[in-house]
Amino acid sequence: MNPRDLIRSAAAVFRDAGIPDPENDAALLLSGLTGKPSLELRLDMDTDLSASVLDDYQKLAEKRLSRIPLQYLLGEAPFCRRTFKVDSRVLIPRPETELLCGWALDILENVKAPRVLDLCCGSGCIGLTIKAERPDAAVTLSDISSDALNVTAVNAVRFSLDVSIRQSDLFAGLSGSDYDLIVSNPPYIPSSECRSLQPEVLKEPLLALDGGPDGCDLYRRIICGAGAVLAPGGKLLMEMGIEESDFIASLLSEQGYTGIEIRKDFAGIDRMVLATLN
Repeated sequence: MNPRDLIRSAAAVFRDAGIPDPENDAALLLSGLTGKPSLELRLDMDTDLSASVLDDYQKLAEKRLSRIPLQYLLGEAPFCRRTFKVDSRVLIPRPETELLCGWALDILENVKAPRVLDLCCGSGCIGLTIKAERPDAAVTLSDISSDALNVTAVNAVRFSLDVSIRQSDLFAGLSGSDYDLIVSNPPYIPSSECRSLQPEVLKEPLLALDGGPDGCDLYRRIICGAGAVLAPGGKLLMEMGIEESDFIASLLSEQGYTGIEIRKDFAGIDRMVLATLN
């Protein structure tokens, strides 16, 4: 069987199973096996695929039909022009978080040798991107999950980046720090909604998704605790869930933060908030 026919056949099965973007997934699975670009494979009617490739592809396709995310099957995900290693120990990086990372880099543009904390870092995509773009930055990546931090460490080595990786329940293990910027994409989905998420999302770690009864448990702790590790005039930048911006902005104001600014994501949803420690 040639690549084009295999991709078309798999895509039809994926489509019938309700998998989003079936053609793309079918092509990328074969690309991951062969190392050839997915577009090239979708047009290839001449190559006879070996029995071993067909067998391996069938196994991957069955896993995709069980709704294991494509990124976990490929073992990687794109983020800000780089490709990060990911697996079921970490949340898959989203395009919206690229906006958060870009905003962080803009904030740091005129800060010499900035001290940055990527809180709830997961795969490390935010903090490692900042370090790659700003080699002069002293970047700490922190997460409560040792499993997630193992993935962070793999990505740090992958990009040859010298960063500090710390296991901590938010700020518990970071006393004595003095950060110019804390950037965080914490869990923010209300607990009751976690059970009804897309099947692929349900394969991601619950610890990285569940934000408590109203989705804001981590924000309460972060906003109230960040002052202990932020430098005077330091900034707190966070990604937020849907319809959480008013509450978070109000809490920031109550805790004495100033310069509160909210930005939207690609869908026009309030998704990011920036505040300065007074």
